Amino acid sequence: MKSSSHNTFDAGVRDRTTAGQVFNVQNMRFSYNGIPVLSGFDFSAKSGEFVGLVGPNGTGKTTLIRLMSGVLKHDAGVVEILGSRLDQMKPTERARLVSVVPQNPRTPSGLTAWDLVLLGRNPHLRMLQWEGKSDAEIAHSAMVATSTHDLADREMDSLSGGERQRVLIAMALAQQCPVMLLDEPTSNLDIAHQPAIMELLTTLKSRDDGVVVVAMHDLTLAAQYCDRIVVIHEGRNFADGKPQDVLTEEIIQRVYGVQVRVLSHPDTGMPVIVGANSAAQSRRNGL
Repeated sequence: MKSSSHNTFDAGVRDRTTAGQVFNVQNMRFSYNGIPVLSGFDFSAKSGEFVGLVGPNGTGKTTLIRLMSGVLKHDAGVVEILGSRLDQMKPTERARLVSVVPQNPRTPSGLTAWDLVLLGRNPHLRMLQWEGKSDAEIAHSAMVATSTHDLADREMDSLSGGERQRVLIAMALAQQCPVMLLDEPTSNLDIAHQPAIMELLTTLKSRDDGVVVVAMHDLTLAAQYCDRIVVIHEGRNFADGKPQDVLTEEIIQRVYGVQVRVLSHPDTGMPVIVGANSAAQSRRNGL
């Protein structure tokens, strides 16, 4: 069996992504058991963007990630990557265009970190084709980029939450797709590991010409790292723009139904969202 090798797909992706728009969602509609979840959602992303999807629990962030990756079939609307419709592609073709890091994925028992990352090369293999030298090199580079190469021989079940998350990102990186979608990548991590994952995604985004889209519930964390924030409300793109323009007290009150105070981070100047009572207590304490 011949090994796979670097093909012209990756070079072509880079040529086209530098020209502008990579990812486009038009009029996305989806219902679950007759209950509307998304009702006309529009979204697009350009080359090099790191976009955060935020909104209250149950607003459809996870559903949207699944729809944008082709895992779920939408009721209406169009998802395009580099001008091609996702619903008209074969699964292998989709897997060459979009990689996904889901919440709490199950991995087979006994699988090592290296085994999992190497699975990211499967979309680039022909039927009955084994991974070759170039695939191993790509997988190794992905593990180096995510600082997981020293975990290669460890079984996934033995890794910490932060280690597992980095290995999953390495697998997605090994797919070499122009679009990477992540669903709550920091939700199960402690405060020490959350910034590390976001820093990693920022670094990966800066090295590539593709698009990174992250569904998140932590508004402050999203504001510190994402280039753009999309606020989902009532199944639609309610607000879309720079963090400081979108994460305002008025918009958060409207979407989340809670009063907050938006402060400015002393180092980055980006929004820091705190409860109204917490902000008042901080002022009383001279903070």
